[in-house]
Amino acid sequence: MDGMKIVARNRKAKFEYQLFDTYEAGLELRGTEIKSIRAGQVSLTEAYIRTNGKQAWLVGAHIAPYDQASTFNHDPERERRLLLHKREIKALWDAIRIKGMTIVPTILYLKDGRAKVEIALAKGKRQYDKRQDIKKRDTEREINRALDRRG
Repeated sequence: MDGMKIVARNRKAKFEYQLFDTYEAGLELRGTEIKSIRAGQVSLTEAYIRTNGKQAWLVGAHIAPYDQASTFNHDPERERRLLLHKREIKALWDAIRIKGMTIVPTILYLKDGRAKVEIALAKGKRQYDKRQDIKKRDTEREINRALDRRG
């Protein structure tokens, strides 16, 4: 965790999907996008990863325009290419085609000054799975409250 600053998390990903393998990918950025990321003006809530077997793109991530860059600003909703190894893209492509999985971004962070995104192979949860997660979270919260009152 040295030299790493978390900029944005996709909190819905853990609730909506069952997460499996994770990968670290670099982002191909243009112009003032890195300045907006450093300022923390990023949202991953509606984002997902699209791939064609040769390249992968981050789609739906919102990186707000940088205030000080008047005319040279970027499109906040544009698709950004992910920098991954060929074997990683091939593994992701196979998981999408064969296993019917999806790829979601979980965390966007700065590592040694470079923007990185953690992506995960995921499978959508059913409604009853989500209910079980809510029930489990509530019981753990009640147990922790009871322990805090005793101690």
